[in-house]
Amino acid sequence: MQELNQRVILKSRPEGWVTPDNFDLDTTPVAEPEDGQLLVRNVYLSVDPYMRGRMNDVKSYVPPFELGKPLQGGVVGQVVASRNDAFAEGEWVSGMLGWENFSLSDGEGLQKVQAGPAPLSYHLGILGMPGMTAYVGLIGVGELQKGENVFVTAASGAVGSVVGQIAKNMDCHVAGSAGSDEKVAFLTAELGFDAALNYKTVEDHVAAVRGACPKGIDVHFENVGGPMFEAAIFNMRERGRIALCGMIADYNAEVWALPPGPRGLFVLIGRSIRMQGFIVFNYPKLCAEWVALGARWLEEGKIKYRETVAEGLESAPAAFIGMLEGKNFGKQIVRLADE
Repeated sequence: MQELNQRVILKSRPEGWVTPDNFDLDTTPVAEPEDGQLLVRNVYLSVDPYMRGRMNDVKSYVPPFELGKPLQGGVVGQVVASRNDAFAEGEWVSGMLGWENFSLSDGEGLQKVQAGPAPLSYHLGILGMPGMTAYVGLIGVGELQKGENVFVTAASGAVGSVVGQIAKNMDCHVAGSAGSDEKVAFLTAELGFDAALNYKTVEDHVAAVRGACPKGIDVHFENVGGPMFEAAIFNMRERGRIALCGMIADYNAEVWALPPGPRGLFVLIGRSIRMQGFIVFNYPKLCAEWVALGARWLEEGKIKYRETVAEGLESAPAAFIGMLEGKNFGKQIVRLADE
């Protein structure tokens, strides 16, 4: 009897917030690889904020998800059948594959990963795209120097938590914002942030950031947008740098329904501040540099990492929606099968 493949399908494009009704679950036979292809049994799936943009039918730096087909995301899996000379059965790989239990691939974009001291799922987080993003944003875009002052929003998330720790390892003053008192305590007590604040409970965002960064901000790493972004702008130092990584607060809104902003852009002029958006994979050299450095820091205990793990493919839509709502603690992973 042929094995079956369960898949999460994009049923409809969301209008505003993503809902469970935008997804469907179906089952198809597991395909056999043809010449040049390999079949991967997917074990870990990453759900990330950028995926929300791919649910819209608009042109961007990556093509939109197709209706009626599986969504795509970062996956770590094991090769179970191969007719591609570059990959052997039993090898572990990571890359962009489907929200499904088994994926066919021609091998393009897949990287081999080694089972070792770091859990395999880390290749979707701290040793994968989120960790690379933190390093690229700080070093490649923010040009962070030893001893500077850093502020990061969504600081307890998969990217922000790595941003703060990289900066601390460079002897910087590091502060950040998060969405709960528990997350704030995690930042200061476990990750070594110098200061952190709960953006949901502060009344004066500009004053709160000033209190967390009394000398101002040299490098701001922006993941969220909204009032905290504005507060960071007003607290920037002369010749500061802003790395624009994400705007998760706006991902579920219609563009023309958003209020104008952020306010305070005149500050950039008077203080000679540079603000730059970036796409992580435009910096391949820095990405490779981070994987080596991050793995060494993990082994040496110089960096900590936390995951939120959902179980089973059917939980992927809820995990994705929860991540957009900030319910995850650290990197949101979906475990599809046992290793």
